[in-house]
Amino acid sequence: MPLIPRETLTEFARTLLSAAGMETDKAEVTARVLVEGDMIGHETHGVGLLPWYLDALADGSLNGAGDYEIVRDKGASFVWDGRLLPGAWLLTRALEQAAERVADHGTVTAAIRNTHHTCALSAYMRELTDRGLIVQISCSNPAASRVAPYGGTKPLLTPNPIAAGFPTSGDPVVIDVSSSITTTTMTQTLAKAGERFPEAWALTATGEPTDDPREVTERGGSLLPLGGALKGHKGYGLGLMVELLGQGLSGKGRANTPPGPLAQSVFLQVIDPEAFAGIDAFREQSDWLANACRTNPPGPATRGAVRVPGDSASRQRRQALQQGVQVAEGVWTSLAARADGLGLALPETLALAANAS
Repeated sequence: MPLIPRETLTEFARTLLSAAGMETDKAEVTARVLVEGDMIGHETHGVGLLPWYLDALADGSLNGAGDYEIVRDKGASFVWDGRLLPGAWLLTRALEQAAERVADHGTVTAAIRNTHHTCALSAYMRELTDRGLIVQISCSNPAASRVAPYGGTKPLLTPNPIAAGFPTSGDPVVIDVSSSITTTTMTQTLAKAGERFPEAWALTATGEPTDDPREVTERGGSLLPLGGALKGHKGYGLGLMVELLGQGLSGKGRANTPPGPLAQSVFLQVIDPEAFAGIDAFREQSDWLANACRTNPPGPATRGAVRVPGDSASRQRRQALQQGVQVAEGVWTSLAARADGLGLALPETLALAANAS
């Protein structure tokens, strides 16, 4: 797989998006968030999404220009209509605004409706945790249905990821999980490749467990909630929470959103520990807990030491900064073809990577 310097890959992604009609500021932020996704190991939510974004810009389902609409702003809380602008840009701007206000309010909460794809939620965490802030993000897509309510057979919800970042004295604790047993992107990727889930992660349209992702993408089946067939009531509950926070607080959800390709609803919250017992007190607890987890005696099936959520991402991120960002050969071939179609010449570093692959 090609290894490409972060700055080079980010600039290439920005150039592709700009050439396809996305405004410069939005292209810069979107490129940065996509590359961050690759750096922390979320390849399904990295630059491999660029062909989809380029197609969405072309067909108008992704709006590359303009600004969001402020629906309501109370200082400590605000609601935006994203007007199908890039999700990476909307979330970045909302988190920046929340971080600016949190010193005055202690906690700032926001909801955004009608946003395009939000990328990997954990890709937003580091900038805030490095500032000693706590951040929570969750999102859903009321225009689509992939997950049946627990006990049902008809798709209703979406995978509805939940992410949170917590500062420590070292690497942050970063949690990023879907309310379903797997994601839509992974399901589509496996279905396209003719591969199967490792286990029965889905239901057929008649409610039978299956490991075939095409039952979901082509035949009306549904993804199982987190917890699977036996304990899926837990993921189902989390999925409902995500939908009600993002859709209910933004005022746009399944009750008034027609089916369509994408119109995500987002809930986010930034917390300043200084408004509570203080950042030093918080880090005392987060450091102790993270260390207690990492030093817990590993079980026989555990490879190496026990990890804290975010450890693998931090390790991969450091490696990517030193050695370059790993891009799968198939993804790279697709991106090179898209550049050629847009009349863009590959930078020398990328041309060498393409020849090496």
